Amino acid sequence: MNIAVKLMQKFKDRDTHNKLKVYQDKVVLIRKRNLEAWDDGQLLVESLRLQKEAKSGTSLDELLIAAYALVCEAAKRTLGLNPYDVQIMAAIALHERFLIEQHTGEGKTLSAVMPAYLNALTGKGIHVLTFNDYLAKRDAEWMGPIYRFLGLTVNSVQAGMSLSEKQEAYAQDITYVTAKEAGFDYLRDTIALNDADTVHRPFHYVIVDEADSLLLDEARVPLVISGDSPSSRSDGFRFAEVARQLKRDEHYDFDEFQRNVYLNETGAAQAESLLGCGNLYDSHNSHLLTSLNCALHAESLLMKDVDYIVRDGKIELIEEYTGRVAENRYLPDGLQAALTAKEGLYSIAGGKILGTITIQHFISLYPQICGMTATAHASAMDFEDIYALQVLQIPPNRPNIRIDQLHRIYTHKEAKLKALVQEISSVHRTGRPILIGTSSVEESDMLAKALAVAGVPCHVLNAKNDAEEAGIIAKAGETGAVTVSTNMAGRGVDIRLGGGDPAQAEVIAKLGGLYVIATHVNESVRIDDQLRGRSGRQGDPGASVFYVSLEDELLLRFGIHKAVRAPRQDEALEETGLSSKITSIQRIVMGQNFDIHKELNCYSDMVEDQRRILYAERLRILKGEQPLSPAEQRVRLFYIDEFWADHLAYVSYLREGIHLESLASRNPIDEFHAQITEAYEQIPSKINIASENMLEKLGGSNDPAEWEKFGLKSPASTRTYIINDQYLQNKRTSWTGTTVFAYWLRTVARPIFKLSKY
Repeated sequence: MNIAVKLMQKFKDRDTHNKLKVYQDKVVLIRKRNLEAWDDGQLLVESLRLQKEAKSGTSLDELLIAAYALVCEAAKRTLGLNPYDVQIMAAIALHERFLIEQHTGEGKTLSAVMPAYLNALTGKGIHVLTFNDYLAKRDAEWMGPIYRFLGLTVNSVQAGMSLSEKQEAYAQDITYVTAKEAGFDYLRDTIALNDADTVHRPFHYVIVDEADSLLLDEARVPLVISGDSPSSRSDGFRFAEVARQLKRDEHYDFDEFQRNVYLNETGAAQAESLLGCGNLYDSHNSHLLTSLNCALHAESLLMKDVDYIVRDGKIELIEEYTGRVAENRYLPDGLQAALTAKEGLYSIAGGKILGTITIQHFISLYPQICGMTATAHASAMDFEDIYALQVLQIPPNRPNIRIDQLHRIYTHKEAKLKALVQEISSVHRTGRPILIGTSSVEESDMLAKALAVAGVPCHVLNAKNDAEEAGIIAKAGETGAVTVSTNMAGRGVDIRLGGGDPAQAEVIAKLGGLYVIATHVNESVRIDDQLRGRSGRQGDPGASVFYVSLEDELLLRFGIHKAVRAPRQDEALEETGLSSKITSIQRIVMGQNFDIHKELNCYSDMVEDQRRILYAERLRILKGEQPLSPAEQRVRLFYIDEFWADHLAYVSYLREGIHLESLASRNPIDEFHAQITEAYEQIPSKINIASENMLEKLGGSNDPAEWEKFGLKSPASTRTYIINDQYLQNKRTSWTGTTVFAYWLRTVARPIFKLSKY
């Protein structure tokens, strides 16, 4: 097997080498088209010629050399930027729809301009999907002069824009926008009752920035549009109080990897006593069981200042992979209500879901997809399996000379903390800047306090003070800077030595450059690599090291603390194989998460297929492609939306309880598919019957006032939000033996044998 793997890798390496050689040859041709002698007017005329060629059907591959040469010259004249050969090679790969891995600081933003320009020549419009609103605006404004110099239009979309502002932004040749906002705008389009109220054009070509984050880490995140509803006092306090009275091991258990929590027999009996509900597993008590499970999950698995913070009287979830507050994100309704009840806060009622789509399904609507990130190779198989995207590693402009040290592993957390403070104090005295990546808000605050006691001043960057991010990061590379951060500093930030001061940068380079210290390893190797990548940009010196303890959550979960028979000690362990074991664990978890994603796809893919079929019909009606009167058009659009929303509610109901099918020896996925197929097949007749009845009431009236009188209008208000899908991932885990026993005892044994409750 090892021989086969090595041969496959050798083949891939040779294939990559050959591709890069072809790209290098094209770079030579682009450089030969020396346009320095051309005046600005000549360059614009050439650009207009290329647009005419592209719109007449000439292959973009044939226009690439001329187009990229134009962009290179325009970049020099407008921004003073002369693209490196490797940036042009990356740009060629993006046009050929590869997912490129380009090191931090190598200039992905400029690389993307060339394929964006080339593909925008067709006039069909292209999107660059960015990590956040700030980057969308920054990149559109920063690269905008290049596009405009060559006669193309560019803009960015920001959350909160008016309908007309968004329509104008999406009408540009190049539009920079976050995947989430573009997805929300798509959902708004899917419930528009007038074509004039839509913002998107047909999708064409997309460049996905920070592609591993969007295409993998957040791929399963469902974007939701719902009818708005007012804040209300949650009725979850009762269940929160019951959950607080239940004790671990005595009343409930966790699954093997502590991803889910389950009542055992004793716990079920205790809950029944506290709730006074009789048999908790009777069908008429299913809502009680669901609410209690949510409360128990919130109480035992969701940690304040780790999974969420409370700010300004609201729950704000923390995004696992970035450490940032996940804006406008909620847990599934039941769990969100349970969490707000746990913290004694008001909850926002969910409202009727009108439409939903995952980021993965949304991005797959684009006929042509490419992407770029600094960390893709570790998940190359995932990209190919899900998106048919091949990863291509682009060599750096300058060799990476960062020193990545072996993990320093300690027997317990206290020893790790002590060693961390000693190392940071020692290095800080030299003036070398240090970036410390921590696992949570809680840990970052704790480490900052320990450093203060040791006399080391530091800046703290976490979800609680995210507004100060730009200022903190700007100073993180200065002499003597110590920055303690969550994963916020691990992606999308550029830390310059000396804060951009060349003289200071030279001094720091002699000290070894930016020193990155991590206080834990993440589940994903890619996230670790993102943190490392803050150091050693563009050939700068730098170093990274990970401090790990056998009591860290990831290692405890996999029992490494039991496998390592070492006495409790303050010194780092000498066992050389531990680092490779940890890496192996990370790869196992990444594989598990990929399997979970594939299983979740089995649930969501069919719903998405149903949505696309129904939406295609809806779009034909909206665009007037089917001969209907205005009244018929309005009525059919209204009832398509009405019955699709009902279908989504039914799907959600099924999804919540479908895991119970496994107790009856049925395949939950097969049962789910069968039931939603049966429900979906009834929608057309429901639409037809309801439409005919309404048209009869209207008497054929095409008066919009008459339509509104009968309620044929858009929701008075809507809200968009993101559902955190981690809970849905957890629920796919099979029930534990104790839970199955509790279920069997209460639903089968007790009625048959007339057992008492206690």
